[in-house]
Amino acid sequence: HHGGDAGSWAVYGGSPAVDHYSSLTQIDTANVAGLQKAWIYHCGDVDSNSQLQVNPLIIDGTMYGISPRLKLFALDAASGRLKWTFDPAPKGFEKVWSMNICRGVAYYRGSETDQRLFYSVGSSLYCIDALTGRPIGSFGDDGRIDLHHDLGRDVSKLYIAGTTPGMIYKDLLIIGDRVAEEADAAPGHLRAYDVHTGKLRWIFHTIPWPGEAGYDSWDDTTAYRHIGGANTWSGFSLDVERGMVFAPVGSASFDFYGGRRLGNDLYADCVVALDAATGKLIWHFQTVHHDVWDRDAPTPPVLVTVKKDGRTIPAVAQATKSGLIFVLDRLTGQPIYPVEERRVNDTSELKGERLSPTQPYPTVMPAFARQTLTEADLNHLVPDSSYQDIRKKLAGYHKGWFAPPSREGTLIFPGFDGGAEWGGPSYDPETGIFYINSHEMPCVLTMADAPAAPVSGKVTIGQAGRTLYTGNCMTCHGPERKGGGNYPSLIGVNKKYSRDSLLTLIASGRRMMPGFKQLSQAQRQAVAAYILGDAVRQKQPFIDSGAKQNDDPYFHLPYTITGYNKFLTREGYPADMPPWGTLTAVDLNQAKIVWRDTLGDYPELKARGIHSGTENYGGSVVTAGGLVFIAATSDSKFRAFNKRTGQLLWETDLPACGFATPSIYSVDGQEYVVIACGGGKLGKKSGDAYVAFALRP
Repeated sequence: HHGGDAGSWAVYGGSPAVDHYSSLTQIDTANVAGLQKAWIYHCGDVDSNSQLQVNPLIIDGTMYGISPRLKLFALDAASGRLKWTFDPAPKGFEKVWSMNICRGVAYYRGSETDQRLFYSVGSSLYCIDALTGRPIGSFGDDGRIDLHHDLGRDVSKLYIAGTTPGMIYKDLLIIGDRVAEEADAAPGHLRAYDVHTGKLRWIFHTIPWPGEAGYDSWDDTTAYRHIGGANTWSGFSLDVERGMVFAPVGSASFDFYGGRRLGNDLYADCVVALDAATGKLIWHFQTVHHDVWDRDAPTPPVLVTVKKDGRTIPAVAQATKSGLIFVLDRLTGQPIYPVEERRVNDTSELKGERLSPTQPYPTVMPAFARQTLTEADLNHLVPDSSYQDIRKKLAGYHKGWFAPPSREGTLIFPGFDGGAEWGGPSYDPETGIFYINSHEMPCVLTMADAPAAPVSGKVTIGQAGRTLYTGNCMTCHGPERKGGGNYPSLIGVNKKYSRDSLLTLIASGRRMMPGFKQLSQAQRQAVAAYILGDAVRQKQPFIDSGAKQNDDPYFHLPYTITGYNKFLTREGYPADMPPWGTLTAVDLNQAKIVWRDTLGDYPELKARGIHSGTENYGGSVVTAGGLVFIAATSDSKFRAFNKRTGQLLWETDLPACGFATPSIYSVDGQEYVVIACGGGKLGKKSGDAYVAFALRP
């Protein structure tokens, strides 16, 4: 099943099918309660808000992982002892160095002596010798390539980063990347590089060029030169035998206003199947038309086999942020279970916008998250005054399935992060059961008029800084700079950052935050003065000698958003009744939910006898030993469930939240399960530990 040794975990997500499945059986339902900590490895470079979302690889008894500051390392997988480490930090920057998130590595084996690891640090894709930990100089530019290149237009000033590892097919590395969510985003074209030389072998334009299929799904014939996004940020799945690679393509930018990208915007929000050798399109299926809700699929489609009407059908199953599952024929992309185009409210109050009158809805395959939030679903575990507050707010929001973005606030449920998130599902090929963890966190999307760019010599630095903050930073940090969700507050940031260190951060970006190289020096200085509350500097006139006014109308949209805001009670709980986190087992052959568990706890609610579930990041793994392992919750627990019944069989405390997908492997006849404990999301403390568990030998 894994195209190799059953004891290995050689591909991100467990196998090219990305099914998170292990055929190991030593740890089973009868003995899992006896699991003990086998070893713990501390990376030694945790910092405030750092994260670990890594699904480590284990090959031939060696584990390959990544630290919070993106060092690549190899451990003895039986003992946790360090073999080597590669540090990408520029000399002298080790102390402050902390780039984006990176969720794992891709491994290529050409021969016993040619074993390569590929991983991204920001916009640099590295090729590292798996045996020594040193860059392979013959690849690209001395062992690395710049992801800004080879996209067919100049994106040198735009944000681009590899967060999820690519997929190896023969001697190709197939990659996607993360780009900005704002208007000035790079295009998300899919690329394949030669694993030996780092030369581009093919490109698939996710925003089609003239003469390519899908080009006419964009009303504007020049959109392809300006519009970005439509990027595959969460990885790929691969049918090795058929030579087909499957990509969940993201939404087009700007995420929440589509007035400059009218039409269905192919191949945004599509599952696409490509010929892995050439990058030629085989089929596509769009899960959201003209997406203005950031509803792109957050995880690769899993390769599954569906038994239906006496036939055995090779298929892919795509879980979505909306909590839906699309099961598509692997060869044609046709839905195996009926999908209907359902009418939605397409009346937009935003000028220039034109919404799709319908959206696709699977009618037979059950949803794994609630689709709507009504007054009856509101949280009544809180004091009455708090309940009346959320009741009043709900009445003022635009509601309904795919309700249009609005100035008053539109309810997004499940929230911006799903439903499903990047952890993705696990799938048991023996039984046809699909396990998916999910959030049920309502969010509110509020549109606001975007400010015009400040004019040099006409305003103060303070006024310019506020305007630029509103246009560039408010979407994440909010109008009051208070942050929210996974975005930090900027209040009191002057205690943590000097002017110079903040300017560096604004230019280069860090973790979730893109760099803002497209802003001029004077503009970045104005933003810094505003955020740091530098009263003296704010009173000075704003003079921008280096301003080349970017007049690209695609980058100056009439609207922005007020933040990725959760709909919460005054106490900070989700505004809906629990469960707020779930783990659901779905039988894909019967199109039925087999069981559904509430996943995770708030300690203070648990003490009151309320099992609430929590938001969760990172996926599950399923084993032939009858178990589903999952961490993911905000209560720092790691759990094992009976895969047939959903009964909780084991749980343990982790040193920090395990917002990652576990890996399962064996060395010398001993089975292990390992989880990265990085915390750092949902306001939880950060950690730097990888913890492995095994039965006492």
